[in-house]
Amino acid sequence: MLHDAIIVGGSFAGLSAALQLARARRQVLVIDAGLPRNRFAAESHGVLGHDGKPGAQVLAEARQQLQAYPTVKLFSGRVSRVDSGEAGFVVEADEGMRWFTGRRLLLATGVADVLPEIPGLQERWGKTVVHCPYCHGYEIGGGTVGVLGAGPMSVHQALLFADWGEVTLFTQGLVQLSPEDRASLAARKVKVEASPVTELLGASPALDGVLLQDGRRVPLKALLVGAQVRMASPLAAALGCAFDDTPMGPVVRIDAWGQTSVAGVYAGGDMARVPHSITFACASGVAAGIGLHASLVMQDAHSGETAPA
Repeated sequence: MLHDAIIVGGSFAGLSAALQLARARRQVLVIDAGLPRNRFAAESHGVLGHDGKPGAQVLAEARQQLQAYPTVKLFSGRVSRVDSGEAGFVVEADEGMRWFTGRRLLLATGVADVLPEIPGLQERWGKTVVHCPYCHGYEIGGGTVGVLGAGPMSVHQALLFADWGEVTLFTQGLVQLSPEDRASLAARKVKVEASPVTELLGASPALDGVLLQDGRRVPLKALLVGAQVRMASPLAAALGCAFDDTPMGPVVRIDAWGQTSVAGVYAGGDMARVPHSITFACASGVAAGIGLHASLVMQDAHSGETAPA
């Protein structure tokens, strides 16, 4: 069948977009590979009405609610290719095992975190090594915490994180501090450590501290890593979507309603904005879903078609 919209990515942005289209009685297909970015964290925080719930539980509840709408279909699989077709887009899933067609395409495939290759870091990701103080800071409960330097944004992150603990900024040879930076960090009681972190210590996922290149050990209970991100899927690039550079990595260029630089292709969530959080992803998905619906309405109006009853 010809769907009004095919949404690739069924996490917070994709499902939020699908809900708007479902309530407009549009035929919607959501294709999801089941790898949400926050799968490494046991709980989600800062999400109104869902604070402290596992992310997987929130998504499961959202899928259950969506399935109450008769025009929505959910398909578990990985999209391997998208081509333009006469009516819109042809989507290949599971290496050619399934094909779907849609008038519009909405990408909500997210980003992947590019983590520093430091022993002991990967296995603590989302637990005692975190990327967002608003998502994890309260549960850390204060005490000695670190910020692993990655670039200019690291100073800002250290200044923020000082509301959640006693911060040491590890410059890692990547953060160049101006006199103004040093004054701001001192005002927030942030320590600065020039010797690079070479290993995380303790029984994972707990963190006892870090080992420095000069042999010293610094006690820590949590480490904030402002990791760079990359696209989790090559689809946006393959379709020719324009990208913008941000301090965190590339994002797909969209307008206020999720339209990319490619006609008929919309995007939402972490892949299309910074900063990142579940709430931001949901809001971005809502905007993209509404923008996509409006484009369908305008096409129907100009072609003389009518929306489904």
